[in-house]
Amino acid sequence: MMLGRQKNRTGLRAGAVLAVSALALTACGNDGGDGGSAPAEGGDGSESYSIGVSQFLSHASLDAARAGFETRIEESGLDITLDVQNAQGDQATANTIAGSFASADHDLVLAIATPSAQTAAQAITDVPVLFTAVTDPVSASLVESNEAPGGNVTGTSDANPVLEQLTLLTELDPEATTVGVVYSSGEVNSEVQVEWAKEAAEELGLEIVEATVSNSSEVQQAANSLSDVDALYVPTDNAVVSALETLIGVAQERQIPLIPAEGDSVERGGVATYGLSYDQLGAQTADMALRILTEGADPAAMPVETLTEPELYVNPAAAEAMGVEIPQSMIDEADHVVGQE
Repeated sequence: MMLGRQKNRTGLRAGAVLAVSALALTACGNDGGDGGSAPAEGGDGSESYSIGVSQFLSHASLDAARAGFETRIEESGLDITLDVQNAQGDQATANTIAGSFASADHDLVLAIATPSAQTAAQAITDVPVLFTAVTDPVSASLVESNEAPGGNVTGTSDANPVLEQLTLLTELDPEATTVGVVYSSGEVNSEVQVEWAKEAAEELGLEIVEATVSNSSEVQQAANSLSDVDALYVPTDNAVVSALETLIGVAQERQIPLIPAEGDSVERGGVATYGLSYDQLGAQTADMALRILTEGADPAAMPVETLTEPELYVNPAAAEAMGVEIPQSMIDEADHVVGQE
C-alpha cells in the first residue's frame, strides 16, 4: 500500500537532517543496498550515517521519545540523516515501513512502540534495530532476554511501576475496591501490563475489571461498559492513550479518579502517576545508537536499558474535576505539579 509523500534526504555537516513523512512509502533510494555496508564518507572525508525511524502512532509519549532521540542525535555533531516514517496506528502501514527500511541503505533502524518494533525485527535482519517505548521486549519476542538480546535487536523499555501507580489510587481514594482497565487485546505491551496490574491489585486488595478494544474508536464503548468501577487505570496502550480524552470525560462524568501509566497523560488530564520521561528514554536510546554507529557495539550483547527512577506527577485541577482531592503530602512530594510548572 503506497501512502503519503516522502521528502528527499539530504546531508548536513556537523548536524542531523530530519526527513519526515507522515506515512510510509517504498524504500528510500540508494539502489536497495543491503544496509550492512560501511558508512558513506561525507564531502570533507568524515563518515556519514543514515537512520530509519519507524513510529507506530502519534501521541505525546511516543512523540517525546522520538524528539529525545532526534535531539541527542543532533547534539552528537555527527553527519546523520534521519528518515522518519509514521504509521499513524495502521499495522499494514507499519509493515510497509519495515519493508522499505529492509531494502534501504540505512546503517541503523529505530522502531518506536511495540507494533513497529515487532514488524521491524521481523523484516530487518542485516542491520542493527533499536526499539524504544516497548514495555516487555521478551514477551514481544524482540530479544532472547533483556540481559543478552542475542540478535540484531535491542533498545530501551518503558516498563512502568504498576504497583506504585495503583498505590497512589489507594491514597487518593482509600474506599476504592474496583479498577477498570481499557486496553488493546492484540497488543502484547498492554496484555503484559494488565497482568502486572492484576498482581499489584491483589497485593493492594483491589479488583481489576477489564474491557478490551481493537482500535481507538472503541474506547468510548469499552469505558461505558465499566459502569461500576471506582477508578480507571490507563496502561501505556497506544490506541487507548491516543483516545485518552474520552476516558478523562468518563472519569469526570462519574466522579472517579483516572490513573494513567505515564506523566504525559497526567499533563493531559489524568490525576497522578509515577512515570518515566519519554524524552529522556529517547535520548538514552540515541546514546545506544551512537555506540553502535561509532564504536561498533554489538546489539546482541547490549542489554535492554530502562530509566530506573520514575517521577511523581500530579494534576490538582484534573483531580478536582473528577471529585478527588490530592493529599497535600503527595503534592509536596511530587516532581511535577501540573499548573505549577
